[in-house]
Amino acid sequence: MPLNKYLAHCGLCSRRKAVDFVKEGKVTVNGATITEPAFKVTAKDDVRVSNKKVYIQKNLVYILLNKPKGYITTTEDPEGRKTVMELIQDATDSERVFPVGRLDRNTSGLLLLTNDGELAQKLAHPKHNIKKIYHVGLDKPLTKADFEKILHGVTLEDGVAHVDALGYVESNDKTQVGIEIHSGKNRIVRRIFEHLEYQVEKLDRVTYAGLTKKNINRGRWRFLTEKEVILLKHFK
Repeated sequence: MPLNKYLAHCGLCSRRKAVDFVKEGKVTVNGATITEPAFKVTAKDDVRVSNKKVYIQKNLVYILLNKPKGYITTTEDPEGRKTVMELIQDATDSERVFPVGRLDRNTSGLLLLTNDGELAQKLAHPKHNIKKIYHVGLDKPLTKADFEKILHGVTLEDGVAHVDALGYVESNDKTQVGIEIHSGKNRIVRRIFEHLEYQVEKLDRVTYAGLTKKNINRGRWRFLTEKEVILLKHFK
């Protein structure tokens, strides 16, 4: 199979991220550095990433974490900051999982971690329009005029940001807003409100691809059910 697909099956990352690893010269096959993601390999080959041998994962793991603020969404951090991996360190024995997508350090809420590179690739691809719902806490009430601007699309430096739905969480508190969006652009929710001169004081992802935080306290996690995994794999 192609080298980037092989790495995804090893539970290192998605196929897209694996392409970066290969092109950066971090991957060797039978002792030779390979920089072509489509290079064909088999389970008999000695494949290493940063000189560490990797193996195809047979036991696929799916973890849903309710991330607190203050944690980096990465497998490791060279600056020594806390990562989401610390919160799930007891979840697996030998399986290596990685986050699907990202949440900013100061953003809380749902985060999926898995060693299923194929599923991670699917969920990250823009064509699948994976829906996310966020609870946003603002520094001041969202005006009706700005509410309408967001619904009609806000023009940012990288294009128009479209939302799927917008509403006030409570009718008597216009600083608390719910926003549904499928864009995967970096910091998209924060940038929408900052563009309209609001400060986001709280950002919490409450729904991701149909999954919710029900019965998962902040900083805790659970495994996905078999039914949930099937639904994700057949997500249209």
